[in-house]
Amino acid sequence: MAILYSDSNQTASIEPQVAEFRFLLEQFADLKIMRYRVPGFDLLTLKQKMLVYYLSQAALAGRDILFDQNYKYNLAIRRTLENIVENYKGDRNSDDFQRFMVYTKRVWFSNGIHHHYSKDKFFPEISTEYFETLIRETQGGEFPLRNGQTLDEFISEITPVIFDPSIAPKAVSQEAGKDLLLNSACNFYEGVNEKEAVDFYKSMSHIEVDTPLSYGLNSKLVKKNGVITEEVYKIGGLYSGAIGQIVFWLNKSATVAENQHQQKVIESLVKYYETGDLTTWDEYNVLWVKDVDSHIDFVNGFIEVYGDPLGIKATWESIVNFKDLVATRRAETISLNAQWFEDHSPVNPEFRKAVVKGVSAKVITVAQLGGDCYPSTPIGINLPNADWVRKEHGSKSVSIENITYAYDQASLGNGMIEEFAGFPEEIALAKKYGNLAGNLHTDLHECLGHGSGQLMPGTRGDELKNYGSPLEEARADLFALYYIADPKMMELGLYDNEGVYRAEYNSYIRNGLITQLTRIEPGKTIEQAHMRCRQLIAAWSYDLGKENGVIEKLFREGKTYVKVNDYQALRSLFGQMLAEIQRIKSEGDFNAGRNLVEKYAVRVDQVLHAEVLERFRRLNVAPYGGFINPVFIPEKEGENITDVEIGYPEEYTEQMLDYSKNHSFLPTYK
Repeated sequence: MAILYSDSNQTASIEPQVAEFRFLLEQFADLKIMRYRVPGFDLLTLKQKMLVYYLSQAALAGRDILFDQNYKYNLAIRRTLENIVENYKGDRNSDDFQRFMVYTKRVWFSNGIHHHYSKDKFFPEISTEYFETLIRETQGGEFPLRNGQTLDEFISEITPVIFDPSIAPKAVSQEAGKDLLLNSACNFYEGVNEKEAVDFYKSMSHIEVDTPLSYGLNSKLVKKNGVITEEVYKIGGLYSGAIGQIVFWLNKSATVAENQHQQKVIESLVKYYETGDLTTWDEYNVLWVKDVDSHIDFVNGFIEVYGDPLGIKATWESIVNFKDLVATRRAETISLNAQWFEDHSPVNPEFRKAVVKGVSAKVITVAQLGGDCYPSTPIGINLPNADWVRKEHGSKSVSIENITYAYDQASLGNGMIEEFAGFPEEIALAKKYGNLAGNLHTDLHECLGHGSGQLMPGTRGDELKNYGSPLEEARADLFALYYIADPKMMELGLYDNEGVYRAEYNSYIRNGLITQLTRIEPGKTIEQAHMRCRQLIAAWSYDLGKENGVIEKLFREGKTYVKVNDYQALRSLFGQMLAEIQRIKSEGDFNAGRNLVEKYAVRVDQVLHAEVLERFRRLNVAPYGGFINPVFIPEKEGENITDVEIGYPEEYTEQMLDYSKNHSFLPTYK
């Protein structure tokens, strides 16, 4: 509910390519691997560099957690594949082995055997017989056998998990009318169906309080011998080995904190990891959101609930960053006017915040990505997620400048805009203003959108269940879309030409109705929250403005295009939609939210889809992108760190094997 992802197919940047730095490294399946630079790291003090280094080590320590959360066999499969990669003695140049390597890279990228975006299971394009040969001709290393298990028994167990389409076909199922838990392979529940899980957490949250806890956020719900209990993520609990390493590096980070408040933030997070106490988690978030003076910042914890079909349980993630002082002026201008934006929102006044508190915004340079932010990473973040914390203490909003820049640089000249934008003026607007428009949309979405509005008394914020995430993203996107065209933006000096918001409107509608379909497999519906959000807004806008021709669908030479004919009318529609989705959230109107999502956000026009996929295929562009991390290398004199150097690896496989060797702390099986 607090992440904005890039549509990496799009490109609008007109900055020149940095010749000495290769952003795009390799492409396979539907994925591309990129690098990002960390400008300004050399300007940090030694103490700040040490803080970045320690926090980065903490960011890498939780990698195994995400693999296990995504599916219970992921660690066993990853370790099997890696042992083959390192120790297979057969022909490594054969087509079959190259196809095996593509599958291995896909597992690394998705942190498991389900697609990182669609959550569908994907398969190796090799035979089960060849897979068995790979295992048997691997000499040295170790396969993850259970105690007393023979190699034959291991092969019999692991092979169908990888190859059988009927086993764990979907990591996260959002299909209406089916039990969401029994149809999902994610590892947040064991032996528990949807009704049992919903009733369990409903019984814990029936008392109305002003500061409700995020029940279930950091635990696995299991039923054993007919009794349902939680296994809490903490030291001494579930994932203790990895959490212990996270805490080790956080404790080192506390010794080089920039100030006393930041030290308290880190110590509070350590206490949470030691106890698993959600009250301590809230205390940490309140401290963290008030840390606005530190130059170095981080995210570390069980935070986002997109990976849980019920939207209750959070995957582990981390980001280490520092402030981009020049670009932050743009975000600060927006956040300093937060009360004006809230007061002039098109939503019902009773759903607005009377007093907007603590909206801090900045543009950051990412130094390290971990967990659910690696290798596919957001371009903007707004945290904390708890509505009461936002209301009483505010939120932190960030736009990630070096990541958006890397996306743009890696996609220069890929032909997407020329293929799917139907008119020369549309292409010209995208190339001239698209980069600024995209950054402003992210700023508004993160800085103000997620933090806007308020819940009505008696509404907890979790009433929308599995529809909560796409509706929350739509709410923040609509806020951004409505205000990017407001004259206030020019008054504040954020841009000086109306072409900026027109470029964003063109891009958003084109993406929501057409280009994001490149990420959907033939015959599939849309299930990912951000994609549902975008189609919901674009299709709803088209429907509402159909009579007046606000948005037009055109067909030329066998190709479909969309054209915005009336930008101000479209802005009015965005305001109308924002008002309704804010009402749905404020009142917890599950039925209305469900009806909107199911009507506009889920189904795919199969004829249009086939056309779009064929047009996209000819471009030879990967629809998804992710990054490898830079490496921080401490220089020492004895035990004392005298400097920290930064390096930029060029090999994806090398980084993945290094992470599994040096940053893997969980057993294969519980």
